[in-house]
Amino acid sequence: MIVAIDTGGTKTLVASFNKSGVLGSQVKFPTPKDTTEYIKVLRQTITDNYAGKTVDAIVVAIPGVVNNGVVIWCGNLPWKNFDIKSALSGVLGKVPVYIENDAKLAGLGETRFLKPIPAQSLYVTVSTGIGTGITTNGHINPALRNSEGGHALIEYDGVVREWESFASGRAIYETYGKYAHDITSKRTWRQITDRISRGFLAIIPILQPDIIIIGGSIGTYFEKYGQQLQDILKEKLPSHIPCPKFVQAKYPELAVIYGCYYYALDSFAAKTAKN
Repeated sequence: MIVAIDTGGTKTLVASFNKSGVLGSQVKFPTPKDTTEYIKVLRQTITDNYAGKTVDAIVVAIPGVVNNGVVIWCGNLPWKNFDIKSALSGVLGKVPVYIENDAKLAGLGETRFLKPIPAQSLYVTVSTGIGTGITTNGHINPALRNSEGGHALIEYDGVVREWESFASGRAIYETYGKYAHDITSKRTWRQITDRISRGFLAIIPILQPDIIIIGGSIGTYFEKYGQQLQDILKEKLPSHIPCPKFVQAKYPELAVIYGCYYYALDSFAAKTAKN
């Protein structure tokens, strides 16, 4: 069994997969802002649901920058230099604990759903902020695992700004006073599409992915801007750089959880190959 944990800014989802990759029961709880309280609640949840069962790995997704099991920074949680791996160590005895960024895991999960698996995919979650995950040949690219596309510096309205500062769900609400599900104006969606396109115009020439997967809350409304986004990119990208295919995330609410599962499988495979 693999225990998968999706830590969000407001809620945390704990789930499990059996050996066949079938998703089991799920438990949710509000994400505590305090790190001590978070670990207390998470350890209790894991113990209550999985103690005494055969668990092969625990994978925790974090909405921030992760380095060797330490949460360096989180955009929507006041966590800095939080050694979550050590804090969870021993919760189920010798069961290994893996910590990874949530957007990278979501990209891994969504990419493994694709047939055939592309040589390189770019997952972009457009939600409160913007997160990115780069997957190469169906695995998180280790050389690019610390990339933060949402923090790409783009000139917008004459000012150099982070992409997510003007194109994320939070930025859209601050600009238009409405959440995406309340926006019906085609003119407004054209403006939002222009904002989103700016980051892609900077990222695509560098990565040149085969496919781009859009997730997150704004990704849910992909039909309102997807075609227009591709039209803008095809028009503005250099002629020798093709516009990648865009698709909507298949399981936007569970992409991170499935990514945790595949991450555990990849970790097992790497360990076996090393030995």
